[in-house]
Amino acid sequence: MPSPSMVVELKCDASADGALAQIREKKYADSLKDYKGNLLFIGINYDKKTKKHDCQIEKIEM
Repeated sequence: MPSPSMVVELKCDASADGALAQIREKKYADSLKDYKGNLLFIGINYDKKTKKHDCQIEKIEM
């Protein structure tokens, strides 16, 4: 089985959920339509004020 492919969206002072929503809404994974295997959607947000980040990972079966 091939290694999973990833679609990553980075945000600053927003939310990891919002980053995942953007991946889905803008259909970034359409370019991987011929890919057979696991696909990971990864949304990462960095908060400038707190200097912390949060991350959400969603596994998609293609």
